[in-house]
Amino acid sequence: MAYYRQVGSIPPKRHTQHRAESGNLYYEELMGEEGFSSDSSLLYHRALPSAVVDAQPWTLPDQSTIPNHPLKPRHLKLRDLFPKESWAETDAVTGRRLILGNNDVRISYAVSTRDSPLYRNASGDELVYVESGQALVETVFGTLEAEPGDYVVIPASTTHRWLPLGEGPLRTYAIEGNGHIAPPKRYLSRYGQLLEHAPYCERDLHGPVEPLYAEGTDVDVLVKHRAGGAIVGTRMVYATHPFDVVGWDGCLYPYTFSIHDFEPITGRVHQPPPAHQVFEGPNFVVCNFVPRKVDYHPQAIPVPYYHSNVDSDEVMFYCGGDYEARKGSGIGQGSISVHPGGHAHGPQPGAYERSIGAEFFDELAVMVDTFRPLELGEGGRDCEDPGYAWTWAGR
Repeated sequence: MAYYRQVGSIPPKRHTQHRAESGNLYYEELMGEEGFSSDSSLLYHRALPSAVVDAQPWTLPDQSTIPNHPLKPRHLKLRDLFPKESWAETDAVTGRRLILGNNDVRISYAVSTRDSPLYRNASGDELVYVESGQALVETVFGTLEAEPGDYVVIPASTTHRWLPLGEGPLRTYAIEGNGHIAPPKRYLSRYGQLLEHAPYCERDLHGPVEPLYAEGTDVDVLVKHRAGGAIVGTRMVYATHPFDVVGWDGCLYPYTFSIHDFEPITGRVHQPPPAHQVFEGPNFVVCNFVPRKVDYHPQAIPVPYYHSNVDSDEVMFYCGGDYEARKGSGIGQGSISVHPGGHAHGPQPGAYERSIGAEFFDELAVMVDTFRPLELGEGGRDCEDPGYAWTWAGR
């Protein structure tokens, strides 16, 4: 999205000399998408950003997946994955447990109180939802403050780390794309401005406001990337600290967006999920379900109608409020429901009738719809409620 920002010290003309008071040149780095043909930013470093002194394999947490076979809807209880005694030994990057994934997107979860190492994902953008807790996200562009309900949008190859704040644990729901994650194209003008019908605007996006400087030599950075068709890791050692940027400008940078700043689109009858969309990536979309006035036709049935997503798998992460349509299923805060293509799904028994006359839903959820089947990661396999698929039949 072409929303220009300028932070710190930059020269008046790009690709020209930029010097410190000492006379030393700063080193310009272009970070850009799609081979110089899409959004980019220019960063000005005190030292060479490409100076590495070592590279070794980094063994990632288990990235294996198995098909959803036999095909059935599933309920995954994410809160069961991280007992309290594990929090102090877990960080928001290396502690992620893979819940679901395919070749387009991977969904992970972590509960942590430990600072993460420096890290970047070279295989695609990351969209990290903060379920609870607070954090500073230090990046090569500067620092972001993340609070409950914030999405943290981190462009591919952005070096960063997560620093939890406060007493409570940091619960993070990470959506890693194999490509770039952005607002839906229908919300944008041809020049990239968010349009009047969009449910949020540029005022709701919060990027770094000043450079971040750190010193160090022989600095480790964990890099997630693709090799041989698989996701692998490399531990790269940099001669100097990557956080040495004196300024940058452009349209590519990390930012936060709060789910509480999403303005729901409602109507007289039930609105389909695209009305709730907030982001899109390659072969997947992300939607918000937020507290909202519901359908006001005199004959309206406010909960969702039963539906078959013939071209997609639907993943709903329940992260606040009350879920009228799911009552009786065992789903609560911290749950995921997985409703695969090829299976009709909808409200639990009784919810259809109970919703008649409702005027407001107090619910908070993040939905990911994928257009290729999702498989179960080790974390998803480890926290499944085995009885969920049969709850519509009362068994």
